[in-house]
Amino acid sequence: MAKAYIGGMNRRTALLAPLALVVLGLPVQAEPVPLSALSDYLNRLTTAEAEFTQVNSDGSRSQGRLFIKRPGRVRFEYAPPDQSLVMAGGGQVAIFDSKSNQPPEQYPLSRTPLNLILARNVNLGADKMVIGHYEAENTTRVVAQDPKNPEYGTIELVFLNDPITLAQWIITDDLGNRTTVVLNRMVLGGDLPPSLFNITIEAQKRAG
Repeated sequence: MAKAYIGGMNRRTALLAPLALVVLGLPVQAEPVPLSALSDYLNRLTTAEAEFTQVNSDGSRSQGRLFIKRPGRVRFEYAPPDQSLVMAGGGQVAIFDSKSNQPPEQYPLSRTPLNLILARNVNLGADKMVIGHYEAENTTRVVAQDPKNPEYGTIELVFLNDPITLAQWIITDDLGNRTTVVLNRMVLGGDLPPSLFNITIEAQKRAG
């Protein structure tokens, strides 16, 4: 979300090293945080604000501020000189292009892998949802997909282990394009007004 943060195309659309413990002279990889604990963490995450850095599959970078209000709502405000906006609410994703005076492009949130963590009830233990789960350098990484629609792509969630904290995600779309979103200075539990995630209100405001 080239804004590929939650989708499979431009404007729609880390930390890997083994942690070795020596037991009887042999390296042993640490255990990842259980999926049940990660699901509990995500279900307790009702609202959050964070700064983000986005790295697109072509290597380009952008920054901005992220707002999450579960279930089903997220807002990506891109910093100048971009100043684009991507938001999800009411079951839809809308992409507002700062260089266009056209209405926002929209598509269903259910077609994006990010929908898996914005769901009302997150259950990473659901059958065929998680296709990768491992520990790497004091983080736990989980690769998940929509079990009913794996063609929508995957989301790889990276959690700090102690305390459990969502640190980044990597979305791979159906064409193999990867977009990484790294979160910084996350603040949980703030009061976020519904208007932040109202696509109609935002469109009317931008239309002037």
